[in-house]
Parts: sequence; structure tokens; C-alpha cells
Amino acid sequence: MKFTWANALAFAVLAVTGCAAYEMPPLAMSHPANPAAPAPAPVVSKTLAYTRAEVPSPQPVVAATVPHGQQSQQAAEGEKQTVVGEGKVIATVPNSSQIVVEHGEIKGFMEAMTMGYRVEPPSLLEGLKFGDKVRFTIDVPKKAIVKIEKMP
Repeated sequence: MKFTWANALAFAVLAVTGCAAYEMPPLAMSHPANPAAPAPAPVVSKTLAYTRAEVPSPQPVVAATVPHGQQSQQAAEGEKQTVVGEGKVIATVPNSSQIVVEHGEIKGFMEAMTMGYRVEPPSLLEGLKFGDKVRFTIDVPKKAIVKIEKMP
């Protein structure tokens, strides 16, 4: 085969056109890299949450003084302090004696949230499943649910 300028020109044209700028087609709306694509629904966490008392505070703790004679009365009241809430069971964790509950506001104690609680005794978890509506009693000093009853 004989080399000619016509063959060289044809080869050069093919080489240059093959290196032309490539433009990608636009992304489909369902493609996850498309900035206009709708975001997926947030996934509900399956981990347990901490109470405010368990999270360290950056502010120093200030001790309050109690007038003489009221200490034993307040200690007795604190031991019996309980609060009642209503909510829906999100998960039970029998191995660690815990339950995750999505509950409404517990007046004077806690705002509405989804949170994990320790359960004492663990037998209270028997028969509970996701979606059950429950009324529960929290022993505040123990930071644990001490009574659970299913609601209709």
C-alpha cells in the first residue's frame, strides 16, 4: 500500500473528529445525581436516644441550698416521683430491657419526641409490638418505665 497525502488527510480528519468535545446527555429526574431530583424520605432511626440527663452539659452545675429540715421531706417526695405519658411503640429491645416510644408531651417533664427508655422489670415488654398504643409510667429518679398498659 502506497502512502499518499489523501490517506494522511483522511487519517488526520478521523483522529480530530474522534477527539471532539463530548457532551453528556442531561440526567433523568430519577437519577440520584440530578440536583432537581426529589430527596428520598428520611429513614426512621432504629437506635436509642439519650435523655437530657445523660448528655454532658457544658455549663457548670450549681448546687441549691435547702433550709434545714426539708431535706428528708424532699428526698421522700423525689423517691416517689413518677410521670405518666401516652404514645406508640416504635421498637422493643428485650436484650437490653429497653423500649422506643414515640410520645406526646408529658406536661412539666418532657416535650413530645421519640425516645428509648429502660424498662423495669423487663417482663413489661412481653406482648408489646410495633404500633401498639400504650400508657406508661416513668419513675423519674430511676429514669425508667415502671408500668406499661396497652390502650385500645
